[in-house]
Amino acid sequence: MLEQDVSVLSAAVVLFFVMDPLGNTPLFLSLLKDLEPRRRRYVIARELLIALAILMAFLFFGQSLLDLLELEQESVTIAGGIVLIIIGLRMIFPRKEGIMGDQGDGEPFIVPLAIPLVAGPSALATLILMVHSDPEAMGKWIAALLVAWGAAALVLSLGPFLYRILKRRGLSALERLMGMLLIMIAVQMLVNGLQTAFLVAG
Repeated sequence: MLEQDVSVLSAAVVLFFVMDPLGNTPLFLSLLKDLEPRRRRYVIARELLIALAILMAFLFFGQSLLDLLELEQESVTIAGGIVLIIIGLRMIFPRKEGIMGDQGDGEPFIVPLAIPLVAGPSALATLILMVHSDPEAMGKWIAALLVAWGAAALVLSLGPFLYRILKRRGLSALERLMGMLLIMIAVQMLVNGLQTAFLVAG
């Protein structure tokens, strides 16, 4: 996964899983429960746009960070796989206080909705990994990010409707399924990174 021949759809699916909009829906609703519906929609749209700006910044400048640190592709691939496995495990076995822990009261601004719920460390690391795997395919990565963000924005915008239909138990079940799929993708990333590292060492 995330090799040079990866498709826009495949990359978008990985990003969508990492953003975890289904798992974040109850958190969004909980944090915004005291706001009027119109204000709630405004806050969700604002936070999603802020998150997109942050994700785009990492998409364009994340590679420069890797070059500065002189990291090899195999190291980034293995590290990315480990991060995604941890996120997947948290999706399958969520903590009582939620993935991001306890949050304060009041209308949220940037934290924790934009960062880290949408533009979290795993999403930023995944973007850096994608660009590092094929720096010449920036158009493809931009398209994948926009598709994933658009899908996540749709899910979060429809949060109250989805919550009424699926309830917390249904959303939790879907989140666990996404976590399982994310772990399988992450394991493949680890395998690819280790194979490449052993070939280079040999």
